[in-house]
Amino acid sequence: MTTYTTPLEIEHHTVATNGINLHVAQAGPVDGPLVILLHGFPEFWHGWMNQIEALVAEGYRVWAPDQRGYNLSDKPQGIDSYTLDVLVDDIAGLIQSSGHAQVDMVGHDWGAIVLWRLSERYPELIRRQVIMNVPHPAVMMDFLKSHAKQMMKSAYVFFFQIPDLPEKILAAKDWKRLTGMLQQSANEGAFSEEELDLYRAAWSQPGADTAMLNWYRALMQKRPDISDTAMITVPTRMIWGSNDQALSKEMSDLSIRKCENGELIHLDHCTHWLHHEDPKRVNTLILQHLKYD
Repeated sequence: MTTYTTPLEIEHHTVATNGINLHVAQAGPVDGPLVILLHGFPEFWHGWMNQIEALVAEGYRVWAPDQRGYNLSDKPQGIDSYTLDVLVDDIAGLIQSSGHAQVDMVGHDWGAIVLWRLSERYPELIRRQVIMNVPHPAVMMDFLKSHAKQMMKSAYVFFFQIPDLPEKILAAKDWKRLTGMLQQSANEGAFSEEELDLYRAAWSQPGADTAMLNWYRALMQKRPDISDTAMITVPTRMIWGSNDQALSKEMSDLSIRKCENGELIHLDHCTHWLHHEDPKRVNTLILQHLKYD
């Protein structure tokens, strides 16, 4: 669903952090409050275009990085380069490089996993955060142990552990499987053919296929030490598309209990890809939460 129509000047920068270089799309007034948007799998910075436009219109400075391994950012080799705490340190370094003492954060899918962990380890760097369609990692781990249905929904994660084969299957026939996954798990029209062409180009960057999957491999093979009791102190709004095919809605209710100052909003007409399906509503909910007093 391509809804952005206003010409928006996107700046493209390379930012050094945690021993690598991240490509960061930037827009908005340089003196505006900074919001950093973290994409998930298998997206890249462009997946946030509708949110970038809305935030810039309200005077925010927006940074949307290609996370480690994606699109134009560095793609170090080896599964150890993609552990959760390494990914978190990338973003902590990105914030510190911005010159802002605190920033606002929005994360979706894997970007939300990074954000959950970031707000636990570096709460002093985040003023407010919005989490979309990913549960707290401790909730996810516990839920998988006792809910066979969720284990079945997460079967693709186990498939991704196989070396080399997933890359070949996903890339075959001009990324037919991966584009099909997006289209079949989203409401009709959520992804335009124009957008999918941009995604194919991002996935085709040298080494990107393996790097993106290494996030999943590191999560299973190098599991982080995640506390069951630590509370999130950063003010948090969770927005959850209720028709997510891969993640049970029940986990959103369990996750918000991990937040000292949290609010959960379900969008019953949306799937996992809520920021594409109803950008107007999602943007309103983001802006309401990030509003300065």
